[in-house]
Amino acid sequence: MSNLDRSPSLQTCGGLADVAARPVNEVFQGREVVLGESSKVRRLLPNLGRRLVGPWCFVDHYGPDEIVTRPGMQVPPHPHIGLQTVSWLIDGEIHHRDSIGSDQVLHPGQLGLMTSGAGITHAEVSPVPHPALLHGVQLWVALPDAHRATTPTWHYHSALPVHRDADATITVIMGDLADSTSPGMTYSPMVGAEIVLNAGGDALLPLEPDFEHAVLVMSGSAVVDETPLAPGAMLYLGCARRSLRVTSEDGARLMLLGGEPFEEQIVMWWNFVARSNDEIVEARRSWTESTMQFGDVDGYNGFRLPAPDLPPGQLKPGGAVRH
Repeated sequence: MSNLDRSPSLQTCGGLADVAARPVNEVFQGREVVLGESSKVRRLLPNLGRRLVGPWCFVDHYGPDEIVTRPGMQVPPHPHIGLQTVSWLIDGEIHHRDSIGSDQVLHPGQLGLMTSGAGITHAEVSPVPHPALLHGVQLWVALPDAHRATTPTWHYHSALPVHRDADATITVIMGDLADSTSPGMTYSPMVGAEIVLNAGGDALLPLEPDFEHAVLVMSGSAVVDETPLAPGAMLYLGCARRSLRVTSEDGARLMLLGGEPFEEQIVMWWNFVARSNDEIVEARRSWTESTMQFGDVDGYNGFRLPAPDLPPGQLKPGGAVRH
């Protein structure tokens, strides 16, 4: 998934200065962003109050959109460095192709995990024909310095750990939760899980106290740690929690995100996660000049996404160590 803003702002992220070391309840609403030719998303992360939740550095929630007579998702080839993309569908289908030869149609409940490493190009489109609804989330994970130049990979997981009881169904998408581990490759201690609450559901989720956490409501309404949340809202919870109570009167679908606070200071711009101005400038040049760093997407019939202009001045990593 791409950040398709034509004038993307510089995001300075990382360090421990902004991490809530104790439990907090901060509600954020998504900012509407146009995605591709015909779709809009709600961008929850980064936002003015929070840049990261653990290593999670980007959260887009889209749909549910009725696309019977529309093209649906149409994201042309675009580059990434220094991150993983985590694709999760609730409704619909997405056709993923990339420059390392991957060619996969994703369905609801399946994990599409791309590690960009030193550089990759991918495209995501709704197939023709496609289902009537499109609804999902796209997430990025910042890679730690020791792994951010790794060889690009794509992994597709059709089966994930699932816990079911009378109140909820919990799917572990990334990392560990409730004594289960996702098959998705991770490079930092983290968790990503979908929680589907039945009508009248009341669930107590076990949490890692050293992690910071957030919960996104993808559909329905829920009460999370006594805080009512409507669809599209995200609640940042801080650290030092061992459990989290979630309830819903009419049923809801939630996304739990968390991880060990990301101490490294990073620069995010457009589709790049880097550590310095020079890295961003070089990655943009490489994409614009079609060098071999990113490669091409075979089978895609259309244009590549052009890189926006760089903002004036120097891009600098931000954040400071908490004492």
